Amino acid sequence: MNTIHLAIFLPFIVAIFIPLLNKRFPRIHIGWFVFIVPMILFFTLVRFIPSIASGKTYSQVWQWIPTYDISFATYLDGLSLIFGLLITGIGTLVILYSIYYLSPKESLSHFYVYLLLFMGAMLGVVFSDNMMVMYLFWELTSISSFLLIAFWYHRKQSRYGAQKSLLITVGGGIAMLISFLMLYNITGTFSVRETIASIHLLVDHPLFIPAAILLLIGAFTKSAQFPFHIWLPDAMEAPTPVSAYLHSATMVKAGIYVVARFTPVFGGEGVWFWLVSGIGLLTLFWGAFQAIRQTDLKALLAYSTISQLGLVMSLFGIGSIALADGYAVQTVLFTQAAFAAIFHLINHSTFKGALFMIVGIVDLQMGTRDIRRLGGLMAIMPTSFTIALIGSFSMAGLPPFNGFLSKEMFFTSVLNVRQLDLFSLESWGTLFPVIAWVASIFTFVYAMIIVCKTFFGPYKGDKHVYKRIEPPIGMLISPIILGCAIIGIFFFPNMVGTYLIAPAMSSLFPNLERADLLFPISIWHGWNTEIFMTIGIVIIGSFLYKTFRYWSGIYRLFPTSLSLDALYHVTLSRLETGSKKVTNTYMTGHLRDYLVYIYLFFVMMSAWVIYETGAFSIDVSLDAPVAFYEWILVFVMVIAAISILFAKSRLTAILLNGVLGFSVAFFFVLFRAPDLALTQTIIETITTVLFLLCFYFLPDWKKEKTPRHKKNVNIFISISVGLVFIAIALSVRSGKMFSTIATYFEQADTLVGGKNIVNAILGDFRAFDTMLEVVVLFIAGIGVYTLIKFKQGKGDKGIEDK
Repeated sequence: MNTIHLAIFLPFIVAIFIPLLNKRFPRIHIGWFVFIVPMILFFTLVRFIPSIASGKTYSQVWQWIPTYDISFATYLDGLSLIFGLLITGIGTLVILYSIYYLSPKESLSHFYVYLLLFMGAMLGVVFSDNMMVMYLFWELTSISSFLLIAFWYHRKQSRYGAQKSLLITVGGGIAMLISFLMLYNITGTFSVRETIASIHLLVDHPLFIPAAILLLIGAFTKSAQFPFHIWLPDAMEAPTPVSAYLHSATMVKAGIYVVARFTPVFGGEGVWFWLVSGIGLLTLFWGAFQAIRQTDLKALLAYSTISQLGLVMSLFGIGSIALADGYAVQTVLFTQAAFAAIFHLINHSTFKGALFMIVGIVDLQMGTRDIRRLGGLMAIMPTSFTIALIGSFSMAGLPPFNGFLSKEMFFTSVLNVRQLDLFSLESWGTLFPVIAWVASIFTFVYAMIIVCKTFFGPYKGDKHVYKRIEPPIGMLISPIILGCAIIGIFFFPNMVGTYLIAPAMSSLFPNLERADLLFPISIWHGWNTEIFMTIGIVIIGSFLYKTFRYWSGIYRLFPTSLSLDALYHVTLSRLETGSKKVTNTYMTGHLRDYLVYIYLFFVMMSAWVIYETGAFSIDVSLDAPVAFYEWILVFVMVIAAISILFAKSRLTAILLNGVLGFSVAFFFVLFRAPDLALTQTIIETITTVLFLLCFYFLPDWKKEKTPRHKKNVNIFISISVGLVFIAIALSVRSGKMFSTIATYFEQADTLVGGKNIVNAILGDFRAFDTMLEVVVLFIAGIGVYTLIKFKQGKGDKGIEDK
């Protein structure tokens, strides 16, 4: 097992032992055992940074289902390394934070098992080179996040948020699966690297654009892009460590990872550019606009996450322009957008993770996250205030924090869009910087809300507890580390650019050399358009924050009844109502109706196959003549079959059915198959006896009046089934479509050493089938024995009672 495979499977392996460790060491917080896992993985991945930065990549293939080209293939390059470091690094800090955050009374073993499952699934997504395996882990992230969001399942909103996230993300995952199957249909491979190498087969294929759209639907649902973003705010009902991990640094980045990974495949196409950049900008604006109106701190952070994810997504869309006509020198400036996207991806994980942790601390210490009930916390929570200030202003794009650097690069990228006459950008290019600037103003406003309304102003809590109420230092370590990272990246950005971002750029643009030299990150860019845009953001944002009560009425123009949430509820309600109606139409509770559906489906499918394949054929030239006594048996069977329809009692129907079975046994005797005749006789005898035994306990048979249309349907189905079976028998006998397999079984002596062909078929060729039949009979025997003993026990008890 290589290092990358171990990195994926280690969380799953440890998750198995968590319940055992929890019972074996009840006095030790189980989180300390879990804490070791991401820490080991993080430092393991750190060891790869120098080699990856020098251009090396690592791959390993384990064959799983080679017939279908499915293998556990891993691939570690610059892009996957960044995501792996975020998953394990932020995971380490979140688990340390959770040790102090969660009460020991919680079901901690369940929590950490779910968290490890999610961690392993995310690592599987970013390290998998096989699309089917990637999809497997992709859906596992949805399932494990469902369990984490619903951790406090006694809360109705937790269950609701978990269900909502599962429905939306799994629905997108199915769309992505279809996209993968389309790509396989075009290229003949599930390997991501081989698909990228087969780009010449893709661009002119009719499935290329549908595959791109379906892939983006999967990515948009996971990364909470408009209009699929509605699941993320409701997912905030999860414990704060879950929100800090899943919904700021990892799960919501999975969709961004897929977009980045498949940019070399679809980048340069107009549809890809407009969907990724357009939806990204719309999400950026809408998330920031909606964040301002929130009164719950976690809800505000949820919408801010949506907005920031839209920013990153739009940058990847703009960066894809560089692949419009193959990589060209004149489009180098657009690769800067992808560089900024990866940079902001890292920055967002630091400041948003820190903010979620601080909000969790405020909620834990003050008992509320409602901004209207908070204020004046700066004096009693100075450390938390400092970290919140650093995280909020980094999110707003102010110096001296890392968010300022990536935000400036974002402005540069949207301004560059106006310079290229491509994809009709001469008409719409101006909208890119305008939307980006307006959204950034709203970002500044909600950053001010987090800092000012929570930590400034009068203290609104209990006056008797007006003292320092900072949490234990252990809970503050993780946000402090993230706060230091925010400032450290600002002062030493090119270390990140050289060792992390530049190798990742080589994954997106294979022909790009030394991205760190092409796009050096500078703390000061001079008095350019970008810095003036930032100054405008601060001035206008401060004005909007101060005057919010005067213009907040604008939100009433968006009635709740017309929101996307309302559309989700209506859609879900109507789907449930419609499915109930459809179900009630065929789940009638009558056995006759179920048989009608089964036989109709059988008749239609069989008749269609026979017709389409042209298999039907009648050839009696080689048939032996029918003897007189055989006609007598056929006549007896026909009379018995017709008589069943007119039987007045169950006993008569059972006996007539027995006549049919024993007549078949006679046919076996006539055709010199004594073993089959014996089997048929035994089975028919047992069946008849069991029928008599069972029907003895049923109430009297009352003939029901069947409507004429049902009688007609019954007659039609009966005749149709009979005709179809006759057609199948004649078609099989004719050997028109396939040659007979009799010649194969005639070699039984050579193949399996059996002189008796029937015995050889049952004992060797059908060995597993026969074995399972014996198992079924054994289970049935145990059931019968149990029922008899149970009946005897009840009888004995009854006698004793009497």
